[in-house]
Amino acid sequence: MPDASVATVDLLTRIRMEYVEMPGLRLTSRQAQRMWNLDLGACEQLLAALLKEEFLSQTADGAFLRRSSERHRSRIPREV
Repeated sequence: MPDASVATVDLLTRIRMEYVEMPGLRLTSRQAQRMWNLDLGACEQLLAALLKEEFLSQTADGAFLRRSSERHRSRIPREV
């Protein structure tokens, strides 16, 4: 994101750190908006940027989670 403002870069860093510090964090865009006190448009742009750089992935139900968390969870054997 070469033309990103300092504030945007700071927000992206903050969001990344929240996901790193809380493994398994899974938020909808509305929950993320409330957590980081952002308006909906800004929040969706930030989440889209993190999706594009493949830091986050989005589940079928619309939740955002850290990409490595999703891969890790899929390797955990399920009890029968």
